[in-house]
Amino acid sequence: MNTSFSCGTSPIVGLRFSLHPMADNFIEIIKGALAEADTSNVWMHTDDVSTVMRGKEIHVFDTAKAIILHATKTGVHVAFNGTFSIGCPGDTAGDAYLEKDDILLNQSKVSDMRQYVSSQFALYPMNNPDYMSVIYKEVNRAKEHGVFNESMHYASGLHGDIHDVFAFLEETFKNARSEEHRHLVMTVNMSINSPSHEGVL
Repeated sequence: MNTSFSCGTSPIVGLRFSLHPMADNFIEIIKGALAEADTSNVWMHTDDVSTVMRGKEIHVFDTAKAIILHATKTGVHVAFNGTFSIGCPGDTAGDAYLEKDDILLNQSKVSDMRQYVSSQFALYPMNNPDYMSVIYKEVNRAKEHGVFNESMHYASGLHGDIHDVFAFLEETFKNARSEEHRHLVMTVNMSINSPSHEGVL
C-alpha cells in the first residue's frame, strides 16, 4: 500500500452512490450494470444501501459513468444519487489503487452510447471561507459548457448528453479545490429515461 501521503493529503477520490431502477427487476439491472462495467481500476464495496468506489479521480469518474450507462441502456427510468469526496482527513484506505496507470478501461466501450440526463449538483468546498465564489465560478463554467439547466435551492441543474455532463462534473471537481483547500465534497443526482424527458432531445 502506498503510504507516502500524510493525513488529509491523499489524492484518492471516493464516491458513494446508489442506483434506483424503476422496475421490478431492479436487482438484475443493478447487478448487471456493476458486472458489465470494468471496475478493476477502483476499489469497490456494495452493502444493502449503497456502493462505495475509491481510486484515482479519472478512474472513479470513468467507472461511475459506465455503470450508469449500462443500467440506463435498458430503457428503464433510473435515478442515480452520488457523493464524491477528496481530501477527507484520514482518507487513506485503498491508496494502492493510486498506482494504477491512466488508461481508461471503460471509455472505448461506452463512448458511442448516447444518453440524455437531467441532473443536479452541489459543491461543498470544505474549510474555504470564500466557498460561494467557488460555487458561482463553477455554475458559470456549467453555462459555458452548455450543460446548465436552471438555478434552484441547494443545487444547480444540469442537463444534456451524459458524456458532456460528466466531462463538466469531472472538470469542476478539479477546479473547485485548491492546494490550500483540498477537501471537497460534490453531490450529484441524476434522473435518466424518465417519461418527463420525452421530447427534450
